[in-house]
Amino acid sequence: MKVGLTATMIQGGRSGVAQYVFSLVKELMLDANIELSVFVLEHELSLFAYAQEHCELIPVPSHAGPPVKNILWHQTTLPQIAAKRKLDLIHVPSYRRLVFRAPCPTVGTIHDLAPFHVKGKYDFARMFYGRVVVKALARAQTEIIAISQSTAQDIERFFGIPQCQLHLIPNGIDHDRFHPGDRQASLAWMAQKHQITQPYFLYVSRLEHPAKNHVRLIEAFDRFKASSTNPFQLVLGGGDWHGAEIIKAAAAASPYASDIHFLGFVPDADLPHLYRAARAMVYPSLFEGFGLPPIEAMACGTPVISSTRGALAEVVGASARIIHPEEPQDIAQALLDIATNHDLAAHFQEQGLKNASRFHWNQTARQVVDVYHQALNKPSSS
Repeated sequence: MKVGLTATMIQGGRSGVAQYVFSLVKELMLDANIELSVFVLEHELSLFAYAQEHCELIPVPSHAGPPVKNILWHQTTLPQIAAKRKLDLIHVPSYRRLVFRAPCPTVGTIHDLAPFHVKGKYDFARMFYGRVVVKALARAQTEIIAISQSTAQDIERFFGIPQCQLHLIPNGIDHDRFHPGDRQASLAWMAQKHQITQPYFLYVSRLEHPAKNHVRLIEAFDRFKASSTNPFQLVLGGGDWHGAEIIKAAAAASPYASDIHFLGFVPDADLPHLYRAARAMVYPSLFEGFGLPPIEAMACGTPVISSTRGALAEVVGASARIIHPEEPQDIAQALLDIATNHDLAAHFQEQGLKNASRFHWNQTARQVVDVYHQALNKPSSS
């Protein structure tokens, strides 16, 4: 089976979609029944060095990287290349890049429909595209994968595609990287690399306002600090995104600004140390199509405090201390509970480990391959 997987939307590897693509490639490239071709922007080829001996990396000019040009590349150039290379199937893991017409069956992965939920997440043009144009693109796919039940429900609600026609395939995590380890070693690593020696709460997410809810978390942290004598700090790991300046201004205005640390984008290799050394992972996001960081933290044995917006309710379940993300006082109380109640923290640590064991990338990949076969065997509607 000759499969073309597009990877031109991974934003330098700094997004959840990137983690999906990287992990899927690692699994698919070892499948002897799949001849995998991955379309990669020229300046991002090094990110796929691990795959170059196992599949074909097809360079895409870097000038096709910006969003509008990338969308046009998918609609025009990609189908031409697919026809020339006689691909059996195209898999596009981004709902904005779904191909309207192709010379072969198409599979699209939809991670979330955030524009329908988060006011002000994008500008008018992108909101219109996500709400109107993508609806037609989604209906043109041979098969569609939804990474959560929440996303599947949204696809049915907003695009009119029945859930019975979708494939619910949850994301996985890499248990070889994310697992309980030597916490003292991770604490020493944090002290050496980031000069953080006090206990800390961690939030790993790109600095995006308002969707990721950093400002309310900072307000909650202020309340926590004001009501206790705990030396806790707040560590924010993630690259700048839309509204990052608002988040940084809120931190600078905090009376506890010296206890709030911005690490910037965190390399994959650093994440296990960051999770293991944290007293708790806080995930107050206003909407998620899945939510990998809380599950990765759970797999490392770190208690998680989380909202239940979007897919988080089904992903974290009862394995996290649940918060109302729009109530800073509720978030502050959760911080205090985990900081002072060691039995409660141990409970969520244990439950989190059990919950994380449900998610494996190899299981995800096997199900994706099943979808490929269904797409190939589906009668043509033409």
